[in-house]
Amino acid sequence: MSHKKVFVTRSKFSETGIKKLQEKFQVHFYPESHVCPQEYLLEHVKGVHAIFCIPPDNINKDVLDAAGSQLQIVATMSLGFDHIDVEECKKRHITVCNAANLLSASCVAEFAIGLLLSVSRKIVQSFDAVRRGDWVEGFPPDSCIGRGLVNATVGIVGMGRIGQAVFNRLLPFEVSKVFYYDVAEPVRKVEEKGAMRKKFEDLLQNSDYIIVTCNLTEENKGMFNKKAFSLMKQSAVFINVSRGGLVEQRDLIEALQNNQIKAVGIDVMYPEPLPKDHELLKLPNIVVTPHTAGVEETSLEEYSSLAAENIINVLEDQSPLTPVS
Repeated sequence: MSHKKVFVTRSKFSETGIKKLQEKFQVHFYPESHVCPQEYLLEHVKGVHAIFCIPPDNINKDVLDAAGSQLQIVATMSLGFDHIDVEECKKRHITVCNAANLLSASCVAEFAIGLLLSVSRKIVQSFDAVRRGDWVEGFPPDSCIGRGLVNATVGIVGMGRIGQAVFNRLLPFEVSKVFYYDVAEPVRKVEEKGAMRKKFEDLLQNSDYIIVTCNLTEENKGMFNKKAFSLMKQSAVFINVSRGGLVEQRDLIEALQNNQIKAVGIDVMYPEPLPKDHELLKLPNIVVTPHTAGVEETSLEEYSSLAAENIINVLEDQSPLTPVS
């Protein structure tokens, strides 16, 4: 067994990846299943060669300083990596890897469509109405009648792996048009299937449903603000399965309160977890889920295994599978 050390920020990560690491390295855990406190992290990363983490673990400059110069890789068991100071890692030649595989994109895309349908067809509200006893006639209450996707225009903000997976899952619903906005080069493979690239403002103004799948960066932080919501149709449904920081949350709340947009479904927000008395949870036209889009029973094993394989490769002087820096 190698003398190299790996620190894992939970005691109950999926066993598949952990067993791979234990066969080769000295593996140390935070002993609880909940979020590793920053103080514990700072104390116990000293001298490690790899950190195996997951949001919301905060792998910042202080953690990198505490770990020391022998740290070679930070691997997260997630698609997103904004909880890691990637720029600081670059300066120190520390590899950063996420768990971006085909299953992860499919997992989030599947959830995005489910959340969209839950909001647009008022599935959650319908269940609540039945539970309250509002269903007293054969025909459903007016409050339970939503709108479907057939002949609708859908806008996707971010046409990376997840955005493309969402696009492919929309096609069987016979939507009329799919617009997309992305700061990168045009995505020919979706354009060949009918997707149309639009300016951000044009997409907002002309979409019935808006699905956010882009990464969070310093440049796009808070891009969905008062101005953005004012450009949307009053009948628009807004779905975010990316990062809460893309949205000015106060502006979102006001847009819903003022009926500026019709409804919202969010799997990401701030803070996380959301307090049970938070203002968002008091609104009637929103569905909130606990940042679960990227997680399902089989995906956890895949993410754990991929994170472990990235660590093994880097510590054994091989190329990582899914580097982000």
